[in-house]
Amino acid sequence: MKILPLAGMMVLTLAACSPAADQGGGSAESAAPSMTAAEASSLMASEDASGLSGSLNVAATVGDYVGQWRGPEGTSLTITPSGDRYAIEIRDLDGPRDFTGDLRTDGLHFNRDGKALIIHPGDGAATGMKWLADKSDCLVVDANEGYCRD
Repeated sequence: MKILPLAGMMVLTLAACSPAADQGGGSAESAAPSMTAAEASSLMASEDASGLSGSLNVAATVGDYVGQWRGPEGTSLTITPSGDRYAIEIRDLDGPRDFTGDLRTDGLHFNRDGKALIIHPGDGAATGMKWLADKSDCLVVDANEGYCRD
C-alpha cells in the first residue's frame, strides 16, 4: 500500500538531483502540487530514517487535523485518531467513504481509488472552491476539494 507513494517520492528525488532542476531552479510536478522536489527529497530521507514506519508522531499538529470540517452542499470531512493512525471519513453527494491515514510532517497521507493524497492545512483560496474562498481554517484534500471550519 505504501509502494506507490514511495515510488512517487523516489521519482521526485531523482528529479531533484538532475542537472536541469539544479540549473533552472524549477520544481518537479507531482501528485501533490504543493510539494517541491527539495521537500520530496527531505521526506524521502525522513522515511528512510524512520524505517518506513508509515507514521510520525507530530503532536504539535494533530489538533490541526482532528475534528469535523465542512464543504459546500452538505459535504464534510471528519478525522479521528485511531491508534497510531487516523480514520478519515469523506462525505460527498454520493454518501460517506472511509479511509485510514498516517500523519507525517507534510500532512495526512491516505490512498483513495489508487491515488496517493496528502491532506494539508490551507485557507479557503487554497481549496480552489469559490464557496470556501473567504474561509481561513481549511484542509485541502485534492485539486478543487477542501473543507473548512466555520
